[in-house]
Amino acid sequence: MADAAKDVDVIIAGAGIAGATLALALHQAGLKPVLIDPVVFDAQVAPTFDGRASAIAYAAFRQWRALGVGEALEPHAQRIEQILVTDGQTPGAAAGAPGPFFLRFDSAEIADSSDGEPLGYLLENRHIRAALAKAVMDAGITVLAPAKVARAGFGPREAVVTLADGRELRAPVAVGAEGRGSVIRTEAGIGAVGWDYPQTGVVATVRLERPHEGVAHEYFLPGGPFAILPLTDNRASLVWTESRSRGAALKAARPEIFHTHLMRRFGDFLGDVTVEGPVFTYPLSLQLAERLVAPRAALLGDAAHGSEVVLERYAAWRRFDTVTLSAGMDAFVRLFSNDNPLLRLARGAGMAAVNRIGPARRFFMTEAGGAVGDLPRLLRGEAL
Repeated sequence: MADAAKDVDVIIAGAGIAGATLALALHQAGLKPVLIDPVVFDAQVAPTFDGRASAIAYAAFRQWRALGVGEALEPHAQRIEQILVTDGQTPGAAAGAPGPFFLRFDSAEIADSSDGEPLGYLLENRHIRAALAKAVMDAGITVLAPAKVARAGFGPREAVVTLADGRELRAPVAVGAEGRGSVIRTEAGIGAVGWDYPQTGVVATVRLERPHEGVAHEYFLPGGPFAILPLTDNRASLVWTESRSRGAALKAARPEIFHTHLMRRFGDFLGDVTVEGPVFTYPLSLQLAERLVAPRAALLGDAAHGSEVVLERYAAWRRFDTVTLSAGMDAFVRLFSNDNPLLRLARGAGMAAVNRIGPARRFFMTEAGGAVGDLPRLLRGEAL
């Protein structure tokens, strides 16, 4: 474990995907960051650490290319060529042709404006972590791990972060990238609002008998959404919503029992499905920070120079996206995790309407790709 760094420009609490990406960006810009994490990199890239896959906007993938990790990530990045959203009352996701109420997004519709980019990329988190970890170590960025932030103070000139073992770090800015239980957020006096849902996300990786052709399926059942997200090597990441009790039962079920329940939800349109690796469950909840910045503190981002003007520019840029996404996800869970006939009719009519309006579809695809608005240089694929 490295000693506490001297002459640090930015302290980043959390060396996960977001924190490591920020550290690389700061390093490329000529600044000296230090990363702090309770878990060493080797443990973060183990298949049993995190079974999730992430949908990455194409603008965000351009950022990784600009930071020099695109080449390492490319072999693990599955292009999302289409997204098919359907609604149903019985299990058997996407079995047969879609019903009258569905949405289809196709990357070919925005190819001219996106330089041929897909709708996004699907990557397993462990591969993202591995590529970022190697890039961080190759760059010589200081990583303190295992180490935990115990407390932080924010004065007029610097942030002071004290680790659980008593070491102290000082820098113009401290960034909280350590997730929901962020000590930086709490110590900076930034509140959070949120709530839990009575549901669990069940996650598993499967191998498919038939080609998925880069199509992501989102299928809505009365109990909640069921997603089939394409991965490389003709695999898919499955995420479906169940009650807390059913989620726990599925995680504890014998493999043959789990497979039976899985096939009832999946259907046979992609042939037989083989589960690879462990089954993970994640309780569903929503949390939104009341602010993104405070004096000498930020909740992630490239606001790294210590100037409150810079920090506020970052907050203004991210605030709308963050609030909109959180509100949208809350509405999404409440609207689609029920079988109310009136709501089913309303959401079906809404999907059908959007599906018929080409400009609306293209705007949604471009927005989801992260290519709308005044983009920072990295999201345009430009090095700092």
